[in-house]
Amino acid sequence: MATGIDTGTTATRRAAPLTGFTVGVTATRRREELTALLERRGARVVEAPLMRILPLGDDTALRAATERCLAGPLDYVIATTGVGWRCWMSAADDWGTGGRLAAACRAAVVLTRGPKATGAVRASGLDEAFSPRSEANGELLTWLLARPLDGRRIAVQEHGVPLDGFAAALRERGAEVIEVPVYRWGPPDDPEAVRRLIELTVRRELHALSFTSAQAIEALLACADGFDRRAEVLAALGRDVLAVCVGPVCARPLLDLGIEPVCPERGRLGALVRTLAEALPARMRRELEYEGRQVVLQGSAVLTDDTQVTLPPVLAALLRALADRPGHVVGRAELLRRVWLADRADEHAVEAAVARLRTALGPHAGLVRTVPKRGYRLAVGS
Repeated sequence: MATGIDTGTTATRRAAPLTGFTVGVTATRRREELTALLERRGARVVEAPLMRILPLGDDTALRAATERCLAGPLDYVIATTGVGWRCWMSAADDWGTGGRLAAACRAAVVLTRGPKATGAVRASGLDEAFSPRSEANGELLTWLLARPLDGRRIAVQEHGVPLDGFAAALRERGAEVIEVPVYRWGPPDDPEAVRRLIELTVRRELHALSFTSAQAIEALLACADGFDRRAEVLAALGRDVLAVCVGPVCARPLLDLGIEPVCPERGRLGALVRTLAEALPARMRRELEYEGRQVVLQGSAVLTDDTQVTLPPVLAALLRALADRPGHVVGRAELLRRVWLADRADEHAVEAAVARLRTALGPHAGLVRTVPKRGYRLAVGS
């Protein structure tokens, strides 16, 4: 019979929590670190950075913004990203104005948008006065608008895209806003990798898709539009492919579309991976008893006390469809809808896939039983 998860079994002790799962990584920054964390927990990773960070075509705009910051006292300085802040400070050092810029920022009230920006600010010898728990620009703006701003000078380090609405709201209150453009987002280096990621998502060959920025989600949907697959990507993320986001700000584009991703309580890569390592098995791990032995289906892996088999995506989906109703007969038409996402197709495709599944299961081939004229079931609890 099907049972709950028992972390004391031999199969469970031996398998890493993400064994059998395939996870898409869309990050540009710290991609290698995220991939290593996932692989360490047993995941197969498909990498497809959705954007790349481009330096400004020249440093004229950044240098001009920096000179404006140094032309008079600053009242507020806002750091929105760690990488952007470090780039700005490094550029100022190269121009010989690093000390003056640090002094100007030290005399101002420094605000940071999240932990990465906070870490960069502290590393440069400064302290932040406020950093929103939500890591959202909106909360920063609310904090600022609660204070008198008429005549105040505010420097805003941008994070790849202009913060037009943010700056406009401050200017409406009489502030002088100096926008500091450090870098910008560009299209992906490898469009073919992105196309493959979209195809794997649509075919449900990914079990999860990870995001570390809202811009990455928007870039994915823009690329899906270009391949005419947007609706299919959203359908996959809405049901079968788990979206995991580093925090609520990152998740906002999906939430606005009615898709509920999972997010860690703290916006860190390690916390994101831990959340994924808990959420995926909870959704897609099945424990069955066959001939007195425990058989675990985890993602695309089938685990027993002494064997581990990794199934191709279609066969894994087929076994999972049967395991969702252990012991019950599942008809060919239902399997076509669930595994092949088709209402009409050759039912011989199901028969051929079942034959391949039995071959892949080897000594446990009898787990999948044929019920003549009705369909298939798992021989569990016997």
